[in-house]
Amino acid sequence: MYPDHTPHAPARRAVEVHQPTPLPPAVAVSAPVVPVQPGSVPAVASVVLPDGRVVTGYAINPVQPEPIAAKPAVSRTAVNVALGGVGFLAVCGGLILLTSFIAALTAFITQLIILAAVIFGGWIAVQLFSASGHQGGTTVNIRKATFKRNHFHG
Repeated sequence: MYPDHTPHAPARRAVEVHQPTPLPPAVAVSAPVVPVQPGSVPAVASVVLPDGRVVTGYAINPVQPEPIAAKPAVSRTAVNVALGGVGFLAVCGGLILLTSFIAALTAFITQLIILAAVIFGGWIAVQLFSASGHQGGTTVNIRKATFKRNHFHG
């Protein structure tokens, strides 16, 4: 670690010793302290530190949080019934929309047929009534004179 040509020995590290600071005991003011015998005597644990010191004390168990109340599992049958109900409602809604569309389309086509019949019937009526006034002859108007089947009517 140190080169060989160094004339002096490596410096020693200073060792710091930390002494624990005692804490004042906590005093409960609101309720009197009642001595209670522990159910069992806790085991004393000893730990040997790397420098050779031995530390002895009681093991403290970590505080376990309260278990969360487990939610009841939803059964597969309930899920299937709910999904089936949603699907059934969707199909019923689709059928209602389809029925409404077919009824509207039928009414539209019916109105188109009636409109065509009125127009065509009107055209036929105009043809019939305009031809009945001539009584079957060809009429030519020339200078306010009417010739009907080669006969002059003046």
